Amino acid sequence: MSAAATEARTAALPGTATAGGRLRSVLRAMMIGLRPMVLGYCLVMVVSFTIGGLITQYFGGGLHHSMWDYGTQSPKYFSSAIGITLTPALFTLLIAHGVTRRMYAVASSILLVGAAASIALLWVVVYQVERGIYSWAGLTQALENPHLFTKTSQVGLIFTEFFLLIISHEVAGWLLGIGFYRFGFWKGLALLPLGILPAAAAELLLVAQWLAQALANTGYHRPPLAVGVPGVVAVSAIGLYYGYLLIRPMGLKPAKG
Repeated sequence: MSAAATEARTAALPGTATAGGRLRSVLRAMMIGLRPMVLGYCLVMVVSFTIGGLITQYFGGGLHHSMWDYGTQSPKYFSSAIGITLTPALFTLLIAHGVTRRMYAVASSILLVGAAASIALLWVVVYQVERGIYSWAGLTQALENPHLFTKTSQVGLIFTEFFLLIISHEVAGWLLGIGFYRFGFWKGLALLPLGILPAAAAELLLVAQWLAQALANTGYHRPPLAVGVPGVVAVSAIGLYYGYLLIRPMGLKPAKG
């Protein structure tokens, strides 16, 4: 077949038959599968901390700190759960429907990065909304936890901190989920230290939130952001690539029941 005929045939294919179209379809399926989990988490967080702030303000002697700052641990651990869930929940289903392992791994990586950016953006937005409300009410928006930022008007640092912590914990969870799915319980348990490496590296390089005080008590101090930020990006990227390598030869698990 001539090159011109091949190009014409490729151009005539519907969008879902192209590599980009298939990737978008896989991403859409993953997003639909995880959407209730992610949206439910965001809704619970916003509602619970809003109610908690109102109760504290009117019945607990008033607010003296950022109410939203008390929830900074939850996005990391929730994101770990997203990563852990991704492979056991969706791998067999998508591969059985003809999705290649390579495309599944690439789509998973894109999904994790997008979820990290979305949840980090939620934290940025709610901090700004809270800042406006506190300013209007004459309240002090002091931060309970150490951060890369010192005030909530530093939008770029807020997004950077949460995005890096969330993506590193997502990648750690993804590696753990792949390890247990592929190798079983005991081998997966043996790989646990390797799986949590991205999350541990992020905590040590950023030294933010609840672990910061414990690290400070040991005499350890945060490296410069010029080192810490690229370091977390690099470790997370290596973790995504390692997950890709683990998935490529992975077989399907037989259905139970």
